[in-house]
Amino acid sequence: MAKTDLDATSPALLSATASAPASAYDMGARTEVEGAATFAVLVDNEPGVLHRVVGLFAARGYNIESLTVAETDRGRHTSRITIVTRGTPHVLSQIEAQLKKMVSTRQVQNVTTDPNGVERELALVKVRNAGSDRLEAKLLADIFRAKVIDTTTTGFIFEITGAPAKIDKFVGLMAPLGLVEVSRTGVLSIERAAEG
Repeated sequence: MAKTDLDATSPALLSATASAPASAYDMGARTEVEGAATFAVLVDNEPGVLHRVVGLFAARGYNIESLTVAETDRGRHTSRITIVTRGTPHVLSQIEAQLKKMVSTRQVQNVTTDPNGVERELALVKVRNAGSDRLEAKLLADIFRAKVIDTTTTGFIFEITGAPAKIDKFVGLMAPLGLVEVSRTGVLSIERAAEG
């Protein structure tokens, strides 16, 4: 009996099927890298606006990593919502487009991609320690320009302000020195003033 077809265990057949698309509609797997984005959204300050913004994220399965809201202009009845989220570039552009479509939205700024965007966060960091760990915690706080806002014989509470990455690094360095608790405000953002 002559073998004219490839055997199912043939290396040639296995390599051909391994690279074949899973579907006739498969246009090739696109692997986009996820990244974080900060959106500053100026909205009408009226009941239900925050609920609608959060609902937009929830309905589409997007996660909100940080959310801060405050009234910015009483005369114009506007509030600023700063949202940090994560996704592929395509997903982030969809989020921005959906935020712009909302009736109560006046302006949307992607602070992450805006060269004039500034992001800051405030954190309170409590550490409990003694001896050399206590001294090292105070020295690290000085390096990171964190302020001591409360002290006892067994620990400190530091206040630190800066970019989220700076706060992450400070918290990471405090962990082996007796980190007890962290409270963060969430990201705040603003656009730099125009020069000239």
